[in-house]
Amino acid sequence: MVTKKLLLVDGSSYLYRAFHALPDMRNGAGEPTSAIYGVLNMLRRLKKDIAADYSACVFDAKGKTFRDDWYPEYKAHRPSMPDDLARQIEPLHNAIRAMGWPLLMIDGVEADDVIGTLARMAEAEGMHSIISTGDKDMAQLVNEHVTLVNTMTSETLDTAAVLAKFGIPPACIVDYLTLVGDAVDNVPGVEKVGPKTAVKWLTEYGTLDNLIAHADEVKGAVGDNLRRALDWLPTGRKLITIRTDITLPMGVHDLLMGTPDKATLSALYTRYEFKSWLRDLDNGTSSPAAAPVMADMFASDTAPAIPAQRHYDTLLSQAQLDTWLARLMAAPLVCVDTETTSLDPLQARIVGLSFAIEPHHAAYLPLAHAGPDAPQQLDRDSVLAQLKPWLEDATRAKLGQNLKYDMHVLANHGIHLAGVAHDTLLQSYVVESHQSRNMDSLALRHLGVTTITYAEVAGKGAGQIGFEQVDVARAAEYAAEDADVTLQLHQTMYPRIAADARLDYVYRQLEMPLLPILWQIERSGVLLDVKLLDTQSRELGQKMLALEQQAHTAAGQPFNLNSPRQIQEILFTRLGLPVIKKTPGGVPSTDEDVLTQLALDYPLPKLLLEYRGLAKLKSTYTDKLPRMINPATGRVHTSYSQAVAVTGRLSSSDPNLQNIPVKTAEGRRIREAFIAAPGSCIVSADYSQIELRIMAHLSNDASLLKAFAEDADIHSATAAEIFGMPQQEIGPEQRRVAKTINFGLIYGMSAFGLASQLGIDRTAAQSYIDRYFARYPGVAAYMQRTRAQAREQGYVETVFGRRLWLPEIRSTNKQRRDGAERAAINAPMQGTAADLIKLAMIAVQGWLEREHLHSRLIMQVHDELVLEVPDAELERVRGTLPGLMCDVTQLAVPLKVGLGVGRNWEAAH
Repeated sequence: MVTKKLLLVDGSSYLYRAFHALPDMRNGAGEPTSAIYGVLNMLRRLKKDIAADYSACVFDAKGKTFRDDWYPEYKAHRPSMPDDLARQIEPLHNAIRAMGWPLLMIDGVEADDVIGTLARMAEAEGMHSIISTGDKDMAQLVNEHVTLVNTMTSETLDTAAVLAKFGIPPACIVDYLTLVGDAVDNVPGVEKVGPKTAVKWLTEYGTLDNLIAHADEVKGAVGDNLRRALDWLPTGRKLITIRTDITLPMGVHDLLMGTPDKATLSALYTRYEFKSWLRDLDNGTSSPAAAPVMADMFASDTAPAIPAQRHYDTLLSQAQLDTWLARLMAAPLVCVDTETTSLDPLQARIVGLSFAIEPHHAAYLPLAHAGPDAPQQLDRDSVLAQLKPWLEDATRAKLGQNLKYDMHVLANHGIHLAGVAHDTLLQSYVVESHQSRNMDSLALRHLGVTTITYAEVAGKGAGQIGFEQVDVARAAEYAAEDADVTLQLHQTMYPRIAADARLDYVYRQLEMPLLPILWQIERSGVLLDVKLLDTQSRELGQKMLALEQQAHTAAGQPFNLNSPRQIQEILFTRLGLPVIKKTPGGVPSTDEDVLTQLALDYPLPKLLLEYRGLAKLKSTYTDKLPRMINPATGRVHTSYSQAVAVTGRLSSSDPNLQNIPVKTAEGRRIREAFIAAPGSCIVSADYSQIELRIMAHLSNDASLLKAFAEDADIHSATAAEIFGMPQQEIGPEQRRVAKTINFGLIYGMSAFGLASQLGIDRTAAQSYIDRYFARYPGVAAYMQRTRAQAREQGYVETVFGRRLWLPEIRSTNKQRRDGAERAAINAPMQGTAADLIKLAMIAVQGWLEREHLHSRLIMQVHDELVLEVPDAELERVRGTLPGLMCDVTQLAVPLKVGLGVGRNWEAAH
């Protein structure tokens, strides 16, 4: 006769363990998901691994139990449930029920007692019970009919395993726990008695009752402790004993697994972004193998992702192309994507194009595949000529993923892509700036789709082939899928944006209008004085040699200034300098922070910092920039990433023009090499103290508003407030302190950080901060309000509605949480500044185009716009540009723009 099985899950035990064991996981809306994911993942695994006839997941009910009546201090020391965990309880319970699990919560009774009672009921009917738990107290229930399993540790406890683990059989577990106590539940044991002593006593005396009867025989201090606890021990044992005689409103035979409610599960998995589980629902698999507990919930697998009804065409004939041309002309929105020979947007040539008009239907148009088995393809020039009218028609709306790249590629073939209506890269950036935005991640996160990766079709590393060498059939599957998935992503993400007026403003009035402007700036490039860079490179090399000789003298021997190991040996072994911190490998660190601290007291670290600074300038700029000049244009063309920085700022790469150091004379000289074309000049326009002005606007602090309204020197005005002096009496040192505080506090600087920057003790630094907040109470209130808002919402916003997510604002890790709180204070200012410069770029470019000027934007760096202006247009630009930038919005304080002119970038400052 087959023994039936009862599976009982200690949901409360796993709830806390999952919450604390897993990293701080959140969905795109910032809602915590780690406990939900951990418990559901465990239940999925149990359902697959254990073929149970009856099952239940048991949780503690809210409120007191009979144990609280026995002992009012029971569990009294337990901290309240973290908010992030409490928010996950209801959706977790809903998901468990929707999975078909009977979920039990009995008022006035703990989950342990429900489990114990059901296990004994099953035993009475000849069943075997499997209890899934991480609670050691449950070991008291183990016998030949009851086994414990812990899915988090893969531990199984039967009678023999309990004896091996605890040193006593299951029948003695209650006595053992009574002696050692349970700190988690605030149940005292015998003072100073741990597991070894408890096992020793129970081995010698057999039971707790027998030990109590012979308490006088136990010698020493521990015996005295036992005797002092004799009156307590019966109560302790009563509290620790799991009851098996509770009256329950159900029996074992009622615990049948139900049919999954797929609609509810789909809604929950979608909301909490459990995309692989959502795909399982779509594929009709109710309980596949669960992922490892610590695995990424978004990890892809090999299951087919695109629905079977998809239809992708490969366009190899003119007739097929004509059919699709007609579809493109008739469609209200078309997704277009290019496949190319290179990732360099100015060098790439078209290998093929893909199009999608409706979900699951797409086409690939191969034009330059040259593999050994490549079929005959339509002539690329002829096809592009046929497509050009549609591609350049501004009334034909186009969609893509990172369309700026495709605009460059098409421009390389003489086509100006118009009608750029939507970009899923930017949609994701607006909706979820903290998430990954590559195609594969977006598809998995939003569609539950595992896409074909580029590496799967072209290989990777040294074995990677060019796309023109990829088999056309495989290329068609990959490229058409990209267009199809992009269209589906748009249909999923854009409604979320359109439904929120503030997000819609950021997307439609900031990000999308900026896309073609960035394309134009990248296309224009900037002119360099190569001879000057060559001269600077030689001069930097000479200075580096001189510093190297000085460093050798300071060290007392030659050494390699580029070798961390040799530097470590010289500094900490030969010279005996103090070790500030160590690397993960355990050796003294020689990083920049360490050298900066040591440089305050020792000459060699200062020389090393100077050497490193010059070496970076030389390798990154003076040596490298000339090699990056495009031979066709004679200019350097940076790439502006619009969707990288979570604050909304643009980032520059290849080359990075935003990281040229300007605090050193050598760094500023590099800007001299950025020159205007003959007959033109460089114009630099930047917002003055923009983040402090935004702080005044956000905080509405009366003193800050007054200072900016009067166009006062804000740092002197702050110094006057802090030091209680007339502004005209403020000296350079007081102004320096105020400037450090002004900028430091908006980045969340602590008293320790301020003390380090000013070279004063922490008490003095705290005094400065206290006086600052006393004089600027609006700033203090803003910071407090913003922290609370961030904790409640999981994000903060810019003045214009950009949503800045803070995934770790509710983290249980204090360091991470504090960092998120600092970011919460600064992000609205930095993000608003980023929005302002984008609005300025849109306004300036619009004016240049309306007026048909030849002046052009050539760089954007932080809060600065850089233009190349023909001499004949200079006065017009000089007179109009500041007003354009100041009028993009109205803040509570006036915006101010500084403008400079010169033949090179440095001279324009």
